Amino acid sequence: MTDTQESVALTPPSFWRTVREAIRGSHQDYTSGPVGRAIILLAVPMVLEMLMESLFAVVDIFWVAHVSPDAVATVGLTESMLTLVYTAAMGLSIGVTAMVARRIGEKNPAGAAEAAVQGIALGVITAIVIGVAGVILAPTLLGFMGATPEVIASGQTYTRIMLGGNVVILLIFLINAIFRGAGDAAIAMRVLWLANTINIVLGPLLIFGVGPFPKLGLTGAAIATTIGRGTGVLYQLYRLWRRDGRVVILRDQVKLNPAVMKTLLRLSGTGTFQVFVGMASWIGLTRINATFGTDALAGYQIAIRIIIFALLPSWGLANAAATMVGQALGAGKPERGEQAVWRAALYNVVFLGIAGLLFIIFANPIAHVFTADTVVAGTAARCLRIISYGYLFYAYGMVLTNSFNGAGDTWTPTWLNLFCFWLWEIPLAWWLAVHVGLGPQGVAWAVTIAFSTLAVASAVLFRRGRWKTKRV
Repeated sequence: MTDTQESVALTPPSFWRTVREAIRGSHQDYTSGPVGRAIILLAVPMVLEMLMESLFAVVDIFWVAHVSPDAVATVGLTESMLTLVYTAAMGLSIGVTAMVARRIGEKNPAGAAEAAVQGIALGVITAIVIGVAGVILAPTLLGFMGATPEVIASGQTYTRIMLGGNVVILLIFLINAIFRGAGDAAIAMRVLWLANTINIVLGPLLIFGVGPFPKLGLTGAAIATTIGRGTGVLYQLYRLWRRDGRVVILRDQVKLNPAVMKTLLRLSGTGTFQVFVGMASWIGLTRINATFGTDALAGYQIAIRIIIFALLPSWGLANAAATMVGQALGAGKPERGEQAVWRAALYNVVFLGIAGLLFIIFANPIAHVFTADTVVAGTAARCLRIISYGYLFYAYGMVLTNSFNGAGDTWTPTWLNLFCFWLWEIPLAWWLAVHVGLGPQGVAWAVTIAFSTLAVASAVLFRRGRWKTKRV
């Protein structure tokens, strides 16, 4: 189908029918038919899934900010440590998504189910190791991250719960990656909507002790998160055992498969290191900000949560492109995958361009929604405005780097992350913040410059097309 025919096929009435179909969920062959329609069917539930995740991040920091600046600092420091969990979840997700998408493209659902089982097994093992270490070392880890004695005393229980219960965080993202790789994006959407709705409702009840609920302060936020995401994981497992999805796990498949696990470990090992490079850079940036005091750290964390509010839905488009690439390569149609990537990137430019413009114009009133502290709000607004300047670059970079992973080419974005974040972003942030004297604003400028560099480099390498030759 030509672009003209496709644009006619997606006239407004047809477009909204496609959106409704995407939300309901349906069995589609994403390796054929109009590329634009396939992207919409995949991206709409993925965007809504990430929108709920970003809404939770903003609502969570909104209520925590009403507890104290120390509470906000604790959440920021703990989130930095939870990057280990997110690194493991996203690294495993890269491998699982690539394998599941490739097997589905090859019309091999049994192979997709085998990959899913091995991924879940690796996720549980990883979560146990992180959980035990987190519970035992929570105060020490907070101190290492630069927390004051007051923050350690008031926040160590929160940190223990979040790190100790990390299995629900890890599995909810890992299993949703299975659904996304298979093209069951609507199920992944419902999982996060269920989990985060519970979280959003339960959070303020437990933080402030509304009605019969105990007043637990910051600890209540951790308990609400664990209950909400734990419920989401139970629903995920239920859907995997049902017989109506693209990936169905049968009883005799629940066992370790060395051959599949070896391939998964190869992909996920590189993917995990790739994500670790990116995540560790956030730890480094947080550590630099911590040297400027609690107010500066709290303002920076509020800005980052607001930034995530816009960026997470954009990951929906990036994930849709990755699924399209993986399934297209499985079906022997690399040109279709490339077309899908550039189309998804264009859609992302429109979305993030609007979001960035709004953040630049309304940075001050948005920051004051989250805190009445003028110093904290001022820092948040300045950082928010600076990082928003690079949104058009982020739009392309997010889609392109994720598409490499969908193809199973995990090394290219790994090297890109290593250069752009460790060798470029962190030294630049220190120089601008400390040497030049810009403080948290210097860190924000480093984020903008590094992610823009990543986008340009990704576009150059994607056009070379070596990702088309990867075997999974």
